[in-house]
Amino acid sequence: MDSDAAEDSSPMATLLPLASVSQQPYVSELLSFTLDRLHKEPELLRVDAERIRRQMQEVAVNNYRAFISAADALLAIQEEVSSVDKHLESLINEIPKLTSGCTEFIESAEQILEERKMNQTLLANHSTLLDLLEIPQLMDTCVRNGNYDEALDLEAFVCKLSTMHPKLPVIQALAAEVRQTTQSLLHQLLQKLRSNILLPDCLRIIGYLRRIGVFSEFEMRLQFLRCREAWLTGILDDLDQKSAYDYLKGMVNCQRMHLFDVVNQYRAIFADDTSGSEENYDGGLLFSWAMHQITSHLRTLKAMLPKITEGGSLSNILDQCMYCAMGLGWVGLDFRGLLPSLFEEAVLNLFSKNMNTAIENFQLVLDSHRWVPLPAVGFPSGSVGEETREDVNPPPYLMEHPPLAVFVNGVSAAMNELRPCAPISLKHVLAQELISGLRAVSNSLLRYNASRMLRENESLLFLSLCRAFIEVAYPHCATCFGRCYPGGAAIIMDAKNLYDGIGSLLAVSASRELPKPVTTTEENSVTATENGNLPKEENGVMPETEQALNGKVDEEEENDLTSLTEKPADE
Repeated sequence: MDSDAAEDSSPMATLLPLASVSQQPYVSELLSFTLDRLHKEPELLRVDAERIRRQMQEVAVNNYRAFISAADALLAIQEEVSSVDKHLESLINEIPKLTSGCTEFIESAEQILEERKMNQTLLANHSTLLDLLEIPQLMDTCVRNGNYDEALDLEAFVCKLSTMHPKLPVIQALAAEVRQTTQSLLHQLLQKLRSNILLPDCLRIIGYLRRIGVFSEFEMRLQFLRCREAWLTGILDDLDQKSAYDYLKGMVNCQRMHLFDVVNQYRAIFADDTSGSEENYDGGLLFSWAMHQITSHLRTLKAMLPKITEGGSLSNILDQCMYCAMGLGWVGLDFRGLLPSLFEEAVLNLFSKNMNTAIENFQLVLDSHRWVPLPAVGFPSGSVGEETREDVNPPPYLMEHPPLAVFVNGVSAAMNELRPCAPISLKHVLAQELISGLRAVSNSLLRYNASRMLRENESLLFLSLCRAFIEVAYPHCATCFGRCYPGGAAIIMDAKNLYDGIGSLLAVSASRELPKPVTTTEENSVTATENGNLPKEENGVMPETEQALNGKVDEEEENDLTSLTEKPADE
């Protein structure tokens, strides 16, 4: 039946298309009524409407407060809805800002997450990073304590890290600090090369420098030689230059020991060089450096040798220089052939200086001499050429003539300084110096005779002095020179023409009777020293020596001499 009713209602629905869906059941019910029932239906509907209206009125009267509240609520709701609408509009306007804020928050949150991950990674590798950051300090400690191998290992490790991570600031800052420490290491290694170190230490230091890699091979060799030269210069600077002899002695010993060591160290360290191939391999670096040292050594010798005033000291310095050059000859630095000219010049200067001093002293004593007779000492009986005697003593007869005694003393001193270091090549040059000195004495005597007005007795004493110069002082000087140079006496004696003026003066005065020098049987003479020096006179007068005379002087002469002793002679 339900299916039949549905079939009946479906056509009705098609007939009343204006009925809404809610009215469809009522319409279906109307269709089921009879005609009478349909005629009654309006009245029934009216009654129901009236009943409903009354019920509504009753409900309205009974619930008016609710309706009022509902109306108020509706107004309030309308106002709230409008307010909500406004807020929704503002919310809609703020939504883009919220979106951008959320985006920024998401980005910052991601950055925070990244930083957190980095912090976590840092925390996980904290000990490793701490070790890396302590590398510069550790390397500096190794350098200060001399642990160079460990310091260079750390430097190589940091260089590797810097190469692997060129864009990491921390690694680059670490590398910069390590480079500064490496410079300190380099300075300390070079400073060690400037100190007194042996070959094993030199090998280790050069090995460290090669590991650092700052210098090329040529620069390494040059730096080594510079540092060793600075060390040698420091040793020479520490020597006392107040004494020329002590300074030269220390300098020669330094060159002999240390220059030899430096050359051997160079050849041992740079083992690819041999004694014959340095010039070809390194451009003659070692050869040039060694020649510079030898040249500096010779230059110092040339400057300091004139300050040495003793022949024995010159001889000692020459021996040490020869020994030094012979030792350096083992490394190809034999400079003995360059020494003779330096020492010849020094010997010549020293001899000339001593001869000039002797001439000056002679002139001073001669100018201040008082011509009074002195006790006769005697005349030597020996010949001029006695060069085979062990000692050459000055003739005691010269004590009667203080100016000549002073001159012979000076010549003896010059010969004493010459004997320990008498170069054969200067034989004739020094002979000429001695001859020049004797000529100067001869000329001085001639000038004295021409410029002074002497009394007869004073003239006799002056002529006696001139005769003593020719017959005693001159042969004695020749004999002394012959002891320094074999055959030297003959060279001096061959220059007898230098006293031709004095000879002429004596020949002119030959008519006068000169006091003859006499030979004594007992001589209380002043004992000559080992080197032949005579006692120095004071104020031009020799100490008095008592001696008996074997000859007799003429009575007239004796009276003249006695009168001279009673009153001082005029100069």
